[in-house]
Amino acid sequence: MEAYVVYPENKEQLSALKAVLKALKINFEPQVSAPLPHHAIKGMKRGIEDLDNGRKIPFSEFEEILTRNP
Repeated sequence: MEAYVVYPENKEQLSALKAVLKALKINFEPQVSAPLPHHAIKGMKRGIEDLDNGRKIPFSEFEEILTRNP
């Protein structure tokens, strides 16, 4: 069976969606997205700064580094 992800824009839409799903006896569960941990956000910002400052390598070179035998 297919599953759908919907994004209500306000509480009114959310209430209407819940009412329709309950009326049709469709099972659903809320999923609240958790904020990213501080260290993840910090790492992303550092990565963007690296790109902005020209510190980058092609993916093929990155793959080569990962597959080298120590």
